[in-house]
Amino acid sequence: MEFFCGLDVSIEETAVCVVDDQGVVHLRGAVTTEPAAIVTALQPFLGRLRRVGHEAGALSPWLHPELLRAGLPAVCLETRHVRAAMSAQRNKTDAADALGIAHIMRTGWFRQAHIKTEACYRLRLLLTHRRTLKRKVLDLENAIRHSLKAFGIKLGGTARGAFDQAVRRAVADDPLTSELMDAMLAARAALWKEYKRLHDLVVKVVARNDLCRRFMAIPGVGPVTALSFMAAIDDPSRFCRSRDVAAYFGLTSRRWQSGTSIDVKGRISKIGDAEVRHALYEAASVLMTRFKGRDKVRTWGLALAKRGCHRKATVAVARKLAVIMHAMWVDGTCYVGDPTAPETDTAARAAAKNRKLLGALA
Repeated sequence: MEFFCGLDVSIEETAVCVVDDQGVVHLRGAVTTEPAAIVTALQPFLGRLRRVGHEAGALSPWLHPELLRAGLPAVCLETRHVRAAMSAQRNKTDAADALGIAHIMRTGWFRQAHIKTEACYRLRLLLTHRRTLKRKVLDLENAIRHSLKAFGIKLGGTARGAFDQAVRRAVADDPLTSELMDAMLAARAALWKEYKRLHDLVVKVVARNDLCRRFMAIPGVGPVTALSFMAAIDDPSRFCRSRDVAAYFGLTSRRWQSGTSIDVKGRISKIGDAEVRHALYEAASVLMTRFKGRDKVRTWGLALAKRGCHRKATVAVARKLAVIMHAMWVDGTCYVGDPTAPETDTAARAAAKNRKLLGALA
């Protein structure tokens, strides 16, 4: 007889349920969310415990390696699959979720989520905090712009460097408003300083990484896009084909087919890491609009834009960039934008980007 375990993990407690290969429940309970406590609860079944499943969540990067280190056959499950499998439950409780996960482990109807390495999570943490600070700066700027509209002050397209002076000049005649804006601008300046600090750290990490520098040979791909892509993939061998990466980031269209009469292709799924998808879209937009050199992908994207929508063409280019970057990673090759263009053009662009990165390390 084999046993299968389901864990419904929360911050304080984890619901535990063990069933056998016939679906009979042998253990139901709750323990503290600590690897040692979970191993102790499962001690009577260790010899015949085949799979221990838990949903991907905030604690998974810490809990999953600890369970494996303790000798448990842990499996991290994709949340969408677990939610779909248990959507028919009448009541949603931690105990019911643990039972449902145990049965998913028993039937084998699940998709395993990839747990990235600790170094990869550290890079993602850097990118996340950089992005958070930038968003807070934008929130403060938008709040200042909106509040000044009540007095008929329209800042318009003021550049970020001149924003502080423009606001102070606009409210100089009103002592109360001037003091309020001074507090907001001081908070904005502090956040912007720390944001630049984290952005410089991103540039330094990319400058020391050979793979990211090779990614940046692609026109439009900058340090943030290169590092975001590398940190999100972590292990390129987990994709059988490079084109699967586009679906992983939600850049492929949804499809709804039923019989011979219904076959609908919708918009892109937007499943996966939204920040990487956004970075790839920005890189594609820069390639198509700001880059003026010769590039095969750019030519292909502009041809698509002429036949239809520019935004859809940009999404298609972003999808192609994801495929190209993964193939470069697997093959160890470098990007050649246009085989017919002189090699000096590609080399000059790559050298210019490398000089800029090396300047950040100085």
